[in-house]
Amino acid sequence: MATSVPRGRARRFAAAAAAAAAALGMSGLAAAGLPAAATEDAEPTSLTIAVAQEVDSLSPFIAVRLITTNMGRWMYDFLTNYDPETGETVPALAESWDTSEDGLTWTYTLRDDATWTDGEPVTADDVAWTFNTMMNDPAAAEANGNFVENFESVRAIDERMVQIVLNEPQVTMLALDVPILPEHIWAEIDDYGAFNNDTEFPIVGSGPFILTEYEPNVSITLEANPDYWRGEPKFDQLILRYIDDPDAQVEALRNGEVDFVFNLTPAQYESLENEDNITVNAAQGKRFQAVTLNPGARLQDGTPFGDGHPALQDPAVREALVHTIDRDAIYEVAYGGYGEPNGGYIPSRYDTFHWEPSGDEENGFDIDEANRLLDEAGYAPGGDGIRVGPDGRPLSFRFNVHGDNPQYIQAAEMMAEWAREAGMELLVEPVSEVGSLLDEGTYDILTTGWNVNPDPNYVLSINLCTGLPTELGGPYLSDAYYCNESYDQLYAEQLSELDVDARADIVHDMQRTLYEDNVFVVWGYADALEAYRSDVIASMTPQPDPGGNFYGQDGYWSWWSAVPVGEESDDAAGSGDDGDSDDGGSNTGLIIGIVAAAVVILLLVLLLLRRRGSTADDRE
Repeated sequence: MATSVPRGRARRFAAAAAAAAAALGMSGLAAAGLPAAATEDAEPTSLTIAVAQEVDSLSPFIAVRLITTNMGRWMYDFLTNYDPETGETVPALAESWDTSEDGLTWTYTLRDDATWTDGEPVTADDVAWTFNTMMNDPAAAEANGNFVENFESVRAIDERMVQIVLNEPQVTMLALDVPILPEHIWAEIDDYGAFNNDTEFPIVGSGPFILTEYEPNVSITLEANPDYWRGEPKFDQLILRYIDDPDAQVEALRNGEVDFVFNLTPAQYESLENEDNITVNAAQGKRFQAVTLNPGARLQDGTPFGDGHPALQDPAVREALVHTIDRDAIYEVAYGGYGEPNGGYIPSRYDTFHWEPSGDEENGFDIDEANRLLDEAGYAPGGDGIRVGPDGRPLSFRFNVHGDNPQYIQAAEMMAEWAREAGMELLVEPVSEVGSLLDEGTYDILTTGWNVNPDPNYVLSINLCTGLPTELGGPYLSDAYYCNESYDQLYAEQLSELDVDARADIVHDMQRTLYEDNVFVVWGYADALEAYRSDVIASMTPQPDPGGNFYGQDGYWSWWSAVPVGEESDDAAGSGDDGDSDDGGSNTGLIIGIVAAAVVILLLVLLLLRRRGSTADDRE
């Protein structure tokens, strides 16, 4: 493996390297083309990712978007993590755990080598404070409150042990996807609903990366945490660079301005397949694509707000609209075959919890059925062919689409053509951001999509009635203003069901309920199409491994494990001969001799310096 030099000893290493270089020069070996020695002034190794999604908040109490929840995983540790190969639970901050026979009391033992990036140790008090704050302050529960709704109490037993007592058994106790925060920093905050964690840098965390710079909609810089308990990342920096246009992202990859792009279109993906120094990756999707139909935005007490089209409150209209969606054609045309048409809420990648409609329960593509439903419901065609409701209002709906997603735009335009055949008008309008439309309830139809974790609890929770706001402008989790008491009851049942098969049956029923209500309408699951500079990134870990995705993982495995080109292990470097060497093999022996001599000289110098510096090291 490549040697990792503790940064506190970089000066002595640089001096040793300089001495070795001098020795090589005297022996006539310095001109043999060996890599330059590391120095204090060497440029940091950087991995740059092209992004377009805007940050909602850098506070883990608030953040729900993919970009910010991803960064939360990189900046803060959770109690447990997911194995990159199997997706099973593995230790993280908690190195072990125990539960009582009744499943109500969980005790986690924290590792003793985890520290905050300001040098303070991570303790059980930090864990207890994080969960108690979410339990007692609704503003701190905006993003992840569903995990603690069933908690009765959380307390630190001692510095390394934390105990959580539940009201009912809870199946997610080894999948608490909650970033643990440093109490000594966050306890000083007055208003967790207003604090975005973007006032002081570097941000104190406990994960493999430290967020050091943030320029909204320009760039975000994270640096490797040299003291991370699992080991320091091999790239010194992880940079997120904002590029709104998808084609501009691809050109930036080609030009070496960025090192990684994701959410590629099929055409972009295929255009990069044979590019020099670029590697493409296609993985089974863990994210669903969907539309939300506004059923009438409302508060938890039922107070309506916004200006959604009233016809979408009619189940017959929503069902008719769904019958005009040809999922197969969307994935064949807009996604180029790189995806799976499906109406199930949990992607098929998670086979235990995946459900898909079949037989009579399937609301498939059927224009004739859409017309029949609308005829029976009394929506007669107008003079322009667009149906008109009993209130005299035409079935003309705003269809706001993520403007940075070409597949969404193409799929929306296809839907508009099909809907027209049933006498409905979809006015497709790409927008830069749909969040404000959701906030205000000023939409009819929106495109959406969510990453799904190995445990589906979180993504199921966004459709609970408690996901609705309690006041205008207040926090909410709902992505469709959906509320169904039967769905909420099923959610409670699956949360306390510890038998995997029995829980899966309940989760299937929840998806069936969503499917039948036609408010949150899933099209299917696009493949994750990605590409990276192979002259910058030698290797990194997908999830699942092999064959999985790099961006949007449940964890930090890809970026933490990423190896810069030139820093591969000796074994890896020796196994990649592609026959393109321009030396013809004629000087192999000479190169081996030169390297051997260099190693001997360097070791002698390091040994000498080690002997001279041992007393000083002891004092440090």
